[in-house]
Amino acid sequence: MLEDNLENLSKREKIGQFFFPAAFINDSQEEIQRLETLIKKFHIGGLTFFHSRASAATNFEGKKKITRNENSLQRLKELIEHYQSIAPTPLLMSIDAEWGLAMRVENTPQYPYALTLGALPDHQNELIFQTGKQIGNDLANIGIHINLAPVADINMNTDNPVIGYRSFGENKVKVSQKALSFHNGTKEAGVLSCFKHFPGHGDTNVDSHLGLPVINKSKAEIFDQELYPFIKAIESGIDSIMVGHLAIPSLSNGQHISATLSKDISKGLLREELGFTGVVISDALNMHSVSKLYQEKGLLEWKAFDAGNDILCFSEHVEEGIQMIGKKASDHQVEASFNRIWKMKQKAFSLQRSSIAPATSKVHSVLNQKIAQQTITMIKGSPQTLEKFKTVTFEAICIGKPICTFFDTIEGHINFKKYEYHEEDISEYNTKNILIALFPPSVKPIHNFGLERKMIDYIQNLSESNQVTLYLFGNPYVLRVLNIAQIENIILAYQDFKEFQEVAGQHFLGKQKANGNIPVTL
Repeated sequence: MLEDNLENLSKREKIGQFFFPAAFINDSQEEIQRLETLIKKFHIGGLTFFHSRASAATNFEGKKKITRNENSLQRLKELIEHYQSIAPTPLLMSIDAEWGLAMRVENTPQYPYALTLGALPDHQNELIFQTGKQIGNDLANIGIHINLAPVADINMNTDNPVIGYRSFGENKVKVSQKALSFHNGTKEAGVLSCFKHFPGHGDTNVDSHLGLPVINKSKAEIFDQELYPFIKAIESGIDSIMVGHLAIPSLSNGQHISATLSKDISKGLLREELGFTGVVISDALNMHSVSKLYQEKGLLEWKAFDAGNDILCFSEHVEEGIQMIGKKASDHQVEASFNRIWKMKQKAFSLQRSSIAPATSKVHSVLNQKIAQQTITMIKGSPQTLEKFKTVTFEAICIGKPICTFFDTIEGHINFKKYEYHEEDISEYNTKNILIALFPPSVKPIHNFGLERKMIDYIQNLSESNQVTLYLFGNPYVLRVLNIAQIENIILAYQDFKEFQEVAGQHFLGKQKANGNIPVTL
């Protein structure tokens, strides 16, 4: 079907292939009709799916209300089929599924964050391969061709507001190995993947959805750290790389310009120096770090294309962008990008399997349990210091969740009193041995991961006057906002999933070893 279209495409229609506008699963009929027009009239190359306009990251920080739709998955399937049925040329369907479809779609399997997978011992990277493969299967089952993952950024900045838990950690070799394991699993499922965010978004303290991060490092430093996973990915034959909205003046002739708009970075560094021959995808062009730069509609799209991006993701001015590129681009530029995209399309449609069973809850749960068993990490204390709980009276406090599977797992094996956090006076507790299960409200560092100041003070006051054991079911960076000096035992469980809580319970009972390695320095 692809070959039938190739000879008939005009220059303008080939330019249309560069555009992958956003497709919102929970959109109005009016907006769906607008997208239909783009597909039929302008021969766009593909779509990138998001949950809803309110959930798009540039809007999310504005705290717009996100309406939950229990049937989003079925709706997504229907839209993919519908948009493909009206497309003059087959569309490449893409989505961000770093931890599975659950990143965008309700009631779908959620797998652990990359930072959790980063805690796996190196000899357990097969579990990352299996995660990538299962996510790939879930995507292939509904007609998605490209997972815009994995994140290959090395998270070196503890205050990073946008990468953090999305990175495999701070060690360049381990990040590279684990990202490639994820990619290889996705590939096994017949789905393409994309390394992001070139040349490296891990050492930033600005969210590029909202502003332009600047990394003031030398070119030698960037080559030694940030670029390492991308160089390894290029050597392995990765199909696509996403360029991020971040400025690195040492790579762009001293300019404070986004990498997505820098010829020095996308063409000079990525193409010429590193020898990448695959497809270059821009990060979303609606992000505020670049979207407000040019008043003339279509000019941003031209600047991004001219800088070296083949696919223009989340363009908000498709028609104007096509016109601008048509006027300014050389035939050679158009043909080079078109041929790279077309080659990737051919590969995607040849890999895509037509009948793949979706993940059952059992398969998904078993994989998460295996990961939980190999990632649980004791960073303070020892198994011996937990032994006392078998013989002493203690009290257990759940902070951040109304239901605690962790406590349910240990109940019946050991006698204890359990409480929910209600700002109780700590003097009400009758023992000196306290077990805390902490579930931070947010995985992002903004506003102390959602922990109120009184919660933080509460934990500190308890640890000053009692012997506290803390199990953290969340981002390990949470420990940076707590005073942990006087906490006796600290165990990282990373996720709040049922399987991770059950494994934590087995660890507390002495039936599970702490096999994980914390992937970041706190």
